[in-house]
Amino acid sequence: MHLIAAAQMVSTTDKAHNLESATRLVRRAADLGVRLVGLPENFSWMGPEGERSAAAETLEGPTLSRMAELARERRVTLLAGSILETGAPGGRLYNTTVLFGPDGSRLAVYRKMHLFDVDVGDGTPYRESEAVAPGTEVVVADTEPGRLGLSICYDLRFPELYRRMAKQGATLLAVPAAFTLMTGKDHWEVLLRARAIENQCYLFAPAQGGRHSPQRVTWGHAMVVDPWGLVTARASEGEGLAVAPVDPELLARIRKNLPCLQHRRLD
Repeated sequence: MHLIAAAQMVSTTDKAHNLESATRLVRRAADLGVRLVGLPENFSWMGPEGERSAAAETLEGPTLSRMAELARERRVTLLAGSILETGAPGGRLYNTTVLFGPDGSRLAVYRKMHLFDVDVGDGTPYRESEAVAPGTEVVVADTEPGRLGLSICYDLRFPELYRRMAKQGATLLAVPAAFTLMTGKDHWEVLLRARAIENQCYLFAPAQGGRHSPQRVTWGHAMVVDPWGLVTARASEGEGLAVAPVDPELLARIRKNLPCLQHRRLD
């Protein structure tokens, strides 16, 4: 069995402080014997939509360079939640997660496919697509704890993405997120457990959780869910870790005894 960890952060516009927090959490997870640790969406910067461009970086920029070094330093596989990446068409950005191996190498890059253009009733309209372009590729990568499917936050509401990952051999799903308080309290756990159950995968969901500014509060509750849909670890308030094992024997037994992935009639 391998331990995995979903980190919970309360990121702000202070990149230096955010990176210190991320580094502390990854090191703490490594000290616990964790082999795969994930940071939340927007882990390095959470701020006003109008300031996104100023906070954006390339994949070779200082934030991801530091994460690659941290993965290598602590010999862990590290999912760098997401950053705002420059270079999208029309002068827009990508919301991008990057997976680093224990040697610091870049294993996979996923750009958020579904963009958060909604009014959730908290007084703040969200229009992610005004500055962010959607990605187009489904991304699955091999890691020590299992074959990992990558997604980001609002993607969670689109089950066809996760089914595509399962068809590509995923046994583990990652959902780094910054769910709003309004949607999180009613939908976060339900959706995470559903994606784990219907795809018979382990799922880990790093999260932003707390007050980032007077206008922005996120739900948090970073968690790990097993393939039966049981929550095996959950972070409490504020910064922390949800740590739980991935058991290949449990995964194989569930898929053997309830072979719903083999019973699919529609693709």
